[in-house]
Amino acid sequence: MRNPEKLCLTTTADAARPLHIVTVGQDIEELLGGYGAALREMTGQPVAGRLYLVPGAEGVSHAVYLDDPELCDASRFGALATDLPPGDWVPSVARDYAGSHPEIMQDVVLGFCMGAYHYAIGPASENTVRLVLPPECNTGRAVTLAQATWLGRDLVNMPANLLGPVELAQRAEAVARLHAATSEIVSGEALERAYPCLAAVGAGSDRPAQVFRMTWQGSAAGADAPLLSLVGKGVCFDTGGYDIKPASGMLRMKKDMGGAALMLSLAHVIMAQDLPLRLELRLGCVENSISGHAMRPGDILTTRAGLTVEVGNTDAEGRLVLGDLLTEACESRPDWLLDAATLTGAARVALGPDLPALFCNDPEWSQILLESGHETGDAMWQLPLWHGYDAWLRRKNAHLGNVTDKPMAGAITAALFLKHFVEPTVKWAHIDTYAWNDGPRKGRPEGGETLALRALVKATLRMINERVGSGPA
Repeated sequence: MRNPEKLCLTTTADAARPLHIVTVGQDIEELLGGYGAALREMTGQPVAGRLYLVPGAEGVSHAVYLDDPELCDASRFGALATDLPPGDWVPSVARDYAGSHPEIMQDVVLGFCMGAYHYAIGPASENTVRLVLPPECNTGRAVTLAQATWLGRDLVNMPANLLGPVELAQRAEAVARLHAATSEIVSGEALERAYPCLAAVGAGSDRPAQVFRMTWQGSAAGADAPLLSLVGKGVCFDTGGYDIKPASGMLRMKKDMGGAALMLSLAHVIMAQDLPLRLELRLGCVENSISGHAMRPGDILTTRAGLTVEVGNTDAEGRLVLGDLLTEACESRPDWLLDAATLTGAARVALGPDLPALFCNDPEWSQILLESGHETGDAMWQLPLWHGYDAWLRRKNAHLGNVTDKPMAGAITAALFLKHFVEPTVKWAHIDTYAWNDGPRKGRPEGGETLALRALVKATLRMINERVGSGPA
């Protein structure tokens, strides 16, 4: 796992130049003295969201970033990593701004790391622009979030020939070892017995399916501590199976394990911060390919739950992967069950690439998730588990079909399919994510993305607070 703390951050301030974070409405000349006057003379009326370089006797001596205090998305600071001249920079925030926005330095560090990210095959190299971590500020949470963001992005960006089901499970195992968590990888006949639908999805590939399972308990968590169970779809490449995708539809299918990457990233943050809860993580690592062993349209599969599923479309494989894992997760009676998957194109049609679709069977939890997304600038949008469409999934020869014959509400019916594998008493949320940035923006380079990660971390902290009354919100 690459560590941004070593590649784009430093604690050494020797020869570092100052980076001032100021806000709209502040008197820049009063804050920066002669530098503020030079900036005013150079730019006229400064514009929020822009970085200004102040010249000195030997080139650029200072940099000023004009922030908009109404924004809450840390990625707005991502341009600092790409627009600052090479060298080390010491960030500082005006006292009155820091007083009214105590998380501002966390956002600066996290946003800088988000912008400094780039994916490359081979040894990691240090960035030419580095941020000096202020010793007086506790930025540990931001660094942990940056590590998790880089982890998830790296996994999604990795080409499928380098990251198959075995390699994804092994990388998850490495994260578990980092935190002394208990883990195992299930494969072969044991996998076929425990996860028959998942095994059917992976049967067409020469690369064997794997299920990664992990348990962990915070140092302050007792046997009665709340249990959070995470489930991720890890389809490392999706051809669509016999219902094969067109060539254009396969170009980004290395990202079809984005749900697993998101859940592993969230688990890393939870364990690194030693949150007072019990944690379970399950990742279904498979490849949906075509061969004489692949599942066919019309096949009827028996799930771990005992329900039968008629395969109406082999390209709707993600829900088959998740169903068995959700069934097993409910056997532990978790307080909260969360799954994530790059599940449907219908969610993208409805909400576009930036907004993951949220489905939840508990109004209180869904409100926490949505509010956390708003507060972190890492939003989700809730779609309904509309019971009226449940009948569309019924089949004459099986309990369920994995698709409907209706050309609409695809994200909703996919979520309703998953709901059949969740115990009604378990609080469950499902995230249908895109896991990708179509083009570069501040703090969001083109490629793999951990959409909703910051929201899920915030929500987890809030849920712990409300349940056990401890941990920062």
